[in-house]
Amino acid sequence: MYGQQPYPGPSEAYVPDYTPINPSYNGDIKDPYAGGRFKPKKRINDPIFLGLFILQFIAYAGLSGYLLHDFANNNGLGGGLGKGKTGSSITLNKSTVWLLLLITAASILLSVLYLMVARIFTRALMHITLILTILLNIGICIYYWIVKYYSAAIIFTIIAVLSVLSYWGYRSRIPLASLLLQVVMDVSKHHKSVYAVAFGALFLQAGIAVWFTFTAIATYNRYTPNSPACTSGCSSGKVAGILFFETFSFLWTSQVIANVALSTLAGGPYGSWYYFGPREMGEMPKHPTISALVRASTLSLGSIAFGSLIVTILDLLRLILNAVQQNAAENGQPIEACLAMCASCFVGIIESMVEYFNRYAYIEIALYGKSYIPAAKDTWRLFKDRGIDALVNDSLVSMTLTWGAYGIGLASGLFAFLYLRFSHPAYNADGQYTVPVVLFAFLIGIMCSLTMSSAIEAGVSTIFVGLGEDPQVLAIRAPALFAMIAQHYPDVVRGVPRG
Repeated sequence: MYGQQPYPGPSEAYVPDYTPINPSYNGDIKDPYAGGRFKPKKRINDPIFLGLFILQFIAYAGLSGYLLHDFANNNGLGGGLGKGKTGSSITLNKSTVWLLLLITAASILLSVLYLMVARIFTRALMHITLILTILLNIGICIYYWIVKYYSAAIIFTIIAVLSVLSYWGYRSRIPLASLLLQVVMDVSKHHKSVYAVAFGALFLQAGIAVWFTFTAIATYNRYTPNSPACTSGCSSGKVAGILFFETFSFLWTSQVIANVALSTLAGGPYGSWYYFGPREMGEMPKHPTISALVRASTLSLGSIAFGSLIVTILDLLRLILNAVQQNAAENGQPIEACLAMCASCFVGIIESMVEYFNRYAYIEIALYGKSYIPAAKDTWRLFKDRGIDALVNDSLVSMTLTWGAYGIGLASGLFAFLYLRFSHPAYNADGQYTVPVVLFAFLIGIMCSLTMSSAIEAGVSTIFVGLGEDPQVLAIRAPALFAMIAQHYPDVVRGVPRG
């Protein structure tokens, strides 16, 4: 029974036994349905962005169908898996498809293993995450000094020094962040739908990645000059333009899939656990996850597409600036390279802020069925009024999960690099396709991992939003976590009677 076994809680040392009671403020029973929560108005929000998303997806599907049909007619320019099965020497071919399929499968496996490790070794992993962040900054700094790229070296020297100085402050916040992550993971153990949504989104994301892989390689196959499949209208510029649209569509669609999953989990198992209590109490509605999925994929899909589009545009802009920086550095133009790098860093900061803010706006959308702009405004007002912004900024959970995603992305890229190096495909005799293949592998790895970790981040973010609205509820759901938050962030729980 629930009263005999802690729910949720990482261990007996973290969450003691307690008897669940109805949450209230000064004797007033808090209604889980207050303000239209879990019962939004049945209307389509942000229909313009819903239409744009559907149109771009139809355009991508049509273009992909044409290219893949042509690709199949030419047998993918030959190629297979392993050394000696390299196919055409003109451009990417079927051997690259096999490579990226392997990487997709490996990314899924690594994503699952990383979450398992994160649950068992939470605190140790957070310490390792901090140290790796510092070492990465120092390593980049040293590299730029070695290659005499002085503008970048100076910037990363400052970043490295700041990261070293901030280590001690971050380290003191690990206990709260690790407890928060463990509580969310333990909640998910009691709601199998969390894993159903996570794995469903992961495999859907993997399918989109595989589709993108085939389409991108078919683009090279069809439009690269001198390719056997090229009949007319072939040029490097056309390849670049089509790949740009394909990458845009892939990133936007991937963002939408991940954010639909986040909204489903926030409006389903996590939101229901926070506001109704554990299923054993008998207050939770039937099939909350299915209801949340239907809302997120229909009425709120336009709002999710709106927020996802902003991040996608910023992501593409940053990729363009990185390419400009690399090109300027190779051509011996340090000033231009420095300006491009500064612009890229600025865009990256904006992108991080938008992603951070969007996550909580999506929870407002999931719980109340709001449009994107009203949800964003209400989220900002909620955080400022309750002091949650300081708490969110101090959380290391997102950093830990994001580092795992980057690690899986780097592992995928390394595998692709080693495969190209030792299999010696004919099309890469001079190494001209190493960068795009490794980049494709990195994107596949990181998107698969981020989709998986979004299941946990959804729980963390839902707790933050719940804290802003009804902080005393957390005192009932997870007393140890509430006590630690009340100790370090008293403004967050002000007005809650303590005895």
